[in-house]
Amino acid sequence: MKITWLGHASFRIEIGGQVLLIDPWLEGNPMLPAESHDAAIAGATHILLTHAHFDHVQDVLPIARTRKLPIVGQFDLMSYWEEHEHMTTLGFNKGGTLDLGGVQVTMVHAVHSTSFGTDKGPDVPGTECGYMIAGEGHTIYVSGDTDVMADMKVFHDLHAPDIGILCAGGHFTMDMRRAAYAAKTFFDFKTVIPCHYRTFDFLEQSADTLVEALPGADVIEPEVMTPIEI
Repeated sequence: MKITWLGHASFRIEIGGQVLLIDPWLEGNPMLPAESHDAAIAGATHILLTHAHFDHVQDVLPIARTRKLPIVGQFDLMSYWEEHEHMTTLGFNKGGTLDLGGVQVTMVHAVHSTSFGTDKGPDVPGTECGYMIAGEGHTIYVSGDTDVMADMKVFHDLHAPDIGILCAGGHFTMDMRRAAYAAKTFFDFKTVIPCHYRTFDFLEQSADTLVEALPGADVIEPEVMTPIEI
């Protein structure tokens, strides 16, 4: 398995013969050099979307069109894109599980917001979510943008994820202290990878607080386009 950070909240996960792009943000992503865009999405098999804010959704339709990829996400938005954008989608909802050719993806709850900006103001398509991704003997919890929530205990009881990809930049999501609290209180991660940080000055710039709070876990501060092999 390889987990590659594309900057901000975007990831490339190679697992079980599939290549999953999580919230791929290329154009305008200040952490991902333009010369790395093609390599970031090369060989992708699916796009997973957690919600519709620009820093998560902006490149989803262009990538899906040019690479002929199915988009996996919340039913309401996927149905809209199938009808109006003629995209191939796999729409489901919280608590549902899809089998993506040997990789099981379960949609779980998140606490955030979701919207597109339009000429008439914000459009709210569906709801925000996270994912449990199971394959190769591991389960990855992709938190999406969220705060701490008691639902996380249910996620652990049902899925027992050993890898946590946790938003931890603060301002819009959990910060490092809150992400550490979530990891200690509700989960038993072997590996923790923070994200949604360092992108902008008002987000946290270091994961030191997370590292210090989780001595029993391998907290990996990811580097853009450097695969983490597990």
